[in-house]
Amino acid sequence: MSKRPPAVFLMGPTASGKTAAAVMLASRLPLEIISADSAQVYRHMDIGTAKPDAQTLRIAPHHLIDLIEPTESYSAARFREDALRCMAEITARGRVPLLVGGTLLYFKALREGLSELPEADWTLRAEIEARARAVGWPQLHGALARLDPETAARLKPTDAQRIQRALEVVHLTGKPLSRLLSGPALGEAFPYRVLPLVLMPGERTVLHRRIAERFQRMLEQGLIEEVEWLRAHYALSPRMPSMRCVGYRQVWQYLEGEIPRAALGEQGIVATRQLAKRQMTRLRAMRDAVVLDCLDARLFPQLMEHVSRFLEA
Repeated sequence: MSKRPPAVFLMGPTASGKTAAAVMLASRLPLEIISADSAQVYRHMDIGTAKPDAQTLRIAPHHLIDLIEPTESYSAARFREDALRCMAEITARGRVPLLVGGTLLYFKALREGLSELPEADWTLRAEIEARARAVGWPQLHGALARLDPETAARLKPTDAQRIQRALEVVHLTGKPLSRLLSGPALGEAFPYRVLPLVLMPGERTVLHRRIAERFQRMLEQGLIEEVEWLRAHYALSPRMPSMRCVGYRQVWQYLEGEIPRAALGEQGIVATRQLAKRQMTRLRAMRDAVVLDCLDARLFPQLMEHVSRFLEA
């Protein structure tokens, strides 16, 4: 393990300050940033994804942002392939990859490989969504419980996206998602030694305030106008992964007249809080990570100390 090249993972829930921390580290140490964010891969989706601005990118360039059009899909398998290529190039330059983001599936796929899961089938997904509109997601959750009780047991009856994916997998493969996920991982072994760092809030109420302030700021910066521009320039639908992103989904609903303007901010904030809660639940399950309080005034010195010591090992 000690002969493997180093890599740093910087993870945390949304609004935990990952980008600022990464830019600080990259400006002081021989690190290059690779984005591990499933929303920042889309071109022209800048405000709602909290994508680094031009000045930040000049200071600390980010790999794996602005890769695809909003009408396209990007998978964990493709991320693994792209990230491994970028990491090899960074290592060859005598520098260290710093992977930063909140898409925890990407980090898991990178280190552990992938299960043999089918690609999305948009026709089938549309059929499942139509059925959900007719009978409700709780009833589809009940159907999933009969087909894949293990997966259904860990999903809430209102978790539409994951219920849909689990049903899709069963119908496409004839096998429950839980069985496929427990099978052997695919892909080459991960050839790096890793320092996994997690930014977690010591006080959740402060993170909630950050989330609320950031979403309101996105609206002020033109998030609604950004989605209007995207709808005018691309043949988009609310089923596409790009428009399922938190913030974009709520603005789409507002533009369709499904929610009033007065409720848009609150619904976006609630959805972002729910995302952060899911991220924190998964992050707490990581046993080998170094957990740091993202609200601690000493955060940057602590990060520098951990990463410097790791690079010197």
